[in-house]
Amino acid sequence: MAKKSKTTVQSSEAGKPYQVFISHATADKWLAVTICEKIEQLTGASTFRDDRDILGGDDIPDEIRRQIKQSSEMVVLLTPDSVNRQWVLLEVGAAWGSSKRARITVVMNHVSVDPIPDMIKNKKAIRLNEFDHYLHELAQRVRGQRGK
Repeated sequence: MAKKSKTTVQSSEAGKPYQVFISHATADKWLAVTICEKIEQLTGASTFRDDRDILGGDDIPDEIRRQIKQSSEMVVLLTPDSVNRQWVLLEVGAAWGSSKRARITVVMNHVSVDPIPDMIKNKKAIRLNEFDHYLHELAQRVRGQRGK
């Protein structure tokens, strides 16, 4: 697996890149790939996606925890395939319980509000068709980090 070669935007936190953790079900890989590409191309942030960025021999749970802690925010792709997936719920729980409390944005695709896990139900969710608006907001946050 090749790591991203994209130049990343540095955050004010000890020179770390502004990273967005993408939480998704394996069945939604194509959509997750597309979301990562859009984030990287249009905002300058780097992304973490487990299927691409965890290498053979890595301890998966440890690497996921490390990347969640390192990320400035998380995008949770909620679809009929991911809404009850244990790994997605664990990743959301790790981000929610993190002392850093990264921003968590729920992106809904073909799901209603009802099945959203309780710990993120109070977050303003967006529909996939509104993702461009999220990208605009994210780009502003990334630019704001450059100036610090």
